[in-house]
Amino acid sequence: QVQLVESGGGLVQAGGSLRLSCAASGSIFRRSGMAWYRQDPGNQRDLVAYITVGRRTNYADSVKGRFTISRDNAKSTVYLQMNSLKPEDTSVYYCRLDGDGRDYWGQGTQVTVSS
Repeated sequence: QVQLVESGGGLVQAGGSLRLSCAASGSIFRRSGMAWYRQDPGNQRDLVAYITVGRRTNYADSVKGRFTISRDNAKSTVYLQMNSLKPEDTSVYYCRLDGDGRDYWGQGTQVTVSS
């Protein structure tokens, strides 16, 4: 069973930065795509950023140029560096591991951006 543990959320002023981390258990991380999603109450969970095994990346239009996803296979950890944060980035952020034909989710971490 794969477990994902997120950290790094919190309260920040608009224009500030945060870095989210998601650590995965097990050996599956190296052969898995990793992603960050976010979800507001009553809304669907939306893709924010994705990184492949080969480190190709993809971003939602709303975060391009501000957020950067990266991975450290030695630490089985994926990161989301969030710069120039806006109040509309306020949400619960989830990481997802996509590997071996299955996907796994973290418990979520709250990011709140004050204006």
